[in-house]
Amino acid sequence: MLNAHDRKKKKRKKRRLRDPQRTRNRLLQAAFREVYKYGFQSAGIDTILATTNVTKGAHYHHFESKEALGYAIIEEFIAKLTCDRWMLPLQRNKDKDPIDTLIGIVRAIPHRPRDVKSGCPLVNLAQEMSRLDEQFRKRLERIFHAWQEGIAIALERGQSQGTVRRDLLPKETASFLIAMVEGYEVLAKNSQESKVWNAGIRNIVGWLSSLRAPGNRKRG
Repeated sequence: MLNAHDRKKKKRKKRRLRDPQRTRNRLLQAAFREVYKYGFQSAGIDTILATTNVTKGAHYHHFESKEALGYAIIEEFIAKLTCDRWMLPLQRNKDKDPIDTLIGIVRAIPHRPRDVKSGCPLVNLAQEMSRLDEQFRKRLERIFHAWQEGIAIALERGQSQGTVRRDLLPKETASFLIAMVEGYEVLAKNSQESKVWNAGIRNIVGWLSSLRAPGNRKRG
């Protein structure tokens, strides 16, 4: 017979198993890790279920297909990752020089060996799935568009504050920054060398510094 402590523990376990939102979150987290490591097409549903101890029935209750699970990864994980890394710092620092904020964001991008090896989850999926699944492509496109818009708005604000060069086209400049960041992440992933990304950071920071308005130049 179970004692009082064990009965309470068993009840808590039952509540966790019956918590649909918790089950859904566990599935998403495990699926994101699997897709990030192996790619969407190679990610195994059985592996995800084994990791989470969730049944197939529970999985298909929350996600009607593997594709639906992939769409949720994009919308709830990858979009949030991009927003947290880029848009939120830009929004929080509205009264500061956007060039300083952008330099800080770039320098803060994880560049440990395991990060370099895995690459950017957004670019990984874009390269793998954009030509294969239109719904993947559209969802990824929305993330890129929001990212570009967030940077462009910050640059426009810097122009009005007199800290960013007036001759710049904010949207085109934002696109170029994204292309540089993602390009260096791909190069670093391919080479499996952190020094490639470190060189990229230096080059991107140097380019960002060149966007400052005359009279607003800073060292470093």
